[in-house]
Amino acid sequence: MKIVIAPDSYKGSIYAPEVAHAMREGVLRAVPDAETVLVPVADGGDGTLETLVETSGGTTHTATVTGPLGESTEAQWGAMGDGKTAVIEMARTSGLALIPTDRRDPLTATTAGLGEVIREALDKGFRRFILGIGGSATNDAGAGMAQALGVRLLDATGDDLAVGGAALAGLQQIDMKGLDPRAASADFMVACDVSNPLTGPEGASAVYGPQKGATPAQVAQLDAALGNFADVVSRDLNADVRDVPGSGAAGGLGGGIMAFLDGQLRPGVDIVLDTLQFDLKLEGTDLVITGEGGMDFQTVYNKAPIGVARLAKARGIAVIGVSGSLGKGYTDVHDHGIDAVSAITSAPMDLDEATARCFELVANATEQALRMMRTGAAVFGNA
Repeated sequence: MKIVIAPDSYKGSIYAPEVAHAMREGVLRAVPDAETVLVPVADGGDGTLETLVETSGGTTHTATVTGPLGESTEAQWGAMGDGKTAVIEMARTSGLALIPTDRRDPLTATTAGLGEVIREALDKGFRRFILGIGGSATNDAGAGMAQALGVRLLDATGDDLAVGGAALAGLQQIDMKGLDPRAASADFMVACDVSNPLTGPEGASAVYGPQKGATPAQVAQLDAALGNFADVVSRDLNADVRDVPGSGAAGGLGGGIMAFLDGQLRPGVDIVLDTLQFDLKLEGTDLVITGEGGMDFQTVYNKAPIGVARLAKARGIAVIGVSGSLGKGYTDVHDHGIDAVSAITSAPMDLDEATARCFELVANATEQALRMMRTGAAVFGNA
């Protein structure tokens, strides 16, 4: 029996490679002779770096970069085992988690650190990039990133713009002549898990600005600034990014990567599964086990388990999910290829205990799921 084990991270508790190892332990307790293939996955958010680096036999690097509020910070990035692909999570350079709640300020937060990490990877010879852009603290449409790579963003007097999303209101000209030529010729794939446009009521500022610290008045200010950015990009770069689905991701970074680096926006799980050649690993498979930290109605919006299930179902393979918790609407996943799901907690416990015992709980839950499947096969197979 061949079983492919393809979970996402349980956010805040355990990364996907560890989840996969725990699931394999549970599988082998229940089915000792099973052939297990571990393919931890991600959807472009937290854990994408570890998943792609470990699965490909790559390496992790650390860079000292400019943090979202201008302070120096240490940021990890990954080099995949092919020696050609760099994996960067922008949350590690410009993320909301890097800023205390009382210091959040999307008017001045910058993506400069992301550009600095890209530059370091270019220095090391990388020309293919996978950029995970979830969890941003910024609303600058990638302006800081572009400036770090040599682009000049100029105001009405010909001076360089200050950092941050609010400064984009004064943008009058984009000068691309100084863009690092290595970046200009590199391939950038953006792992994106939202479809928001750049501006408007569903745009970057309106939807995500408040969680980054923006007041209603500042949301309007930032939205207008992004609107001006879109106008200048259209005129100077001949690129229309205002209404492109995903251009509003990460405070407009999705649109900025399109405009400055000719990046491609794709669902994060699709990028990861393609990169891992997941479909090939399904050949001859009898069962796929997937999961994530919390499975609920949001899972069906192309989160990692659904991407896994979609490819498995195309081959007629059964899929089960083992997740940290099951929330509102979790049964929606049954209509999207996941045949059965279970949660890992076996008794009432708080999050701290569940996190501390996560490996054990995942292994136990997976074992019980496989034992129930074997029991069901024995009973119904003879019915």
